[in-house]
This record gives sequence, structure tokens and C-alpha cells, in this order.
Amino acid sequence: MSDLALAGHQVALVAIGAVSGAWLRLRVVNHLQPMVPSKHWGTFSVNIAAAFGLGLILALQTKCSPSDPGGLALLIGVGFFGSLSTFSTFAVELLNTMLKHRWIEALVLAFSSILGGLLAAAAGYGLGNG
Repeated sequence: MSDLALAGHQVALVAIGAVSGAWLRLRVVNHLQPMVPSKHWGTFSVNIAAAFGLGLILALQTKCSPSDPGGLALLIGVGFFGSLSTFSTFAVELLNTMLKHRWIEALVLAFSSILGGLLAAAAGYGLGNG
């Protein structure tokens, strides 16, 4: 396969994964919105799930093919989980919480998102290496 064809194949895999990840994020956040006190907790949920999934994919990809990011890693890791998670929405929702002077909630959201994301990624990575 030529370099151009390979690049096109890789872009297509990421794009297919991204569409499904973004769609699922929209569905989950909208589904959770009536059940949680603020919409940002729905975003928090998908970000934590995506961090876990990315950790798992990283571990599995490293075990199976350490020198080559295979198609599955591009489709699921970069495309799907990359699109399922959203740092920009987290940042805007955190800013909006701060602009409402809800300082404790903003601090809890920021701290739990960062620490929770790291712990979830580590748990996924650990599971993939287990």
C-alpha cells in the first residue's frame, strides 16, 4: 500500500470512530442531563469513561504491536474515545461554573475530572496489561 493510500486509510478509520464517539457523547450527556444537578456531570462521565477506554487501548496496542499503531487503535482509541471525550466542553463548563461564582463546585469538578481521568486511564491501562 502506498504512503498516500495508507494515510487515507488511517484518516478514514479515525473519522469513522470520531463520528460514532461524538454521537454517543451527545446521547449520553443529553440522557444524563435531567438526572444530574448540572450538565457538566454528564460531560464528566463520558470523559472518565473515555480516559478508561484510552488507557485500555494503549495497553492492548502496546502489548500487541508496540511499534505500529494498528487500525483498531486508530479507529477505537484515536477516533472513538478521542471524540467521546471533550476537553473543550469541560473547560467551558468549568468556566461557566466559575462565572456563576460556584467556587466549590468548580473546584470539585476540576479536581475530580483531572484525578478521575488519570485514575480511570491507569485502571484501563492496568486491565489491558493484566
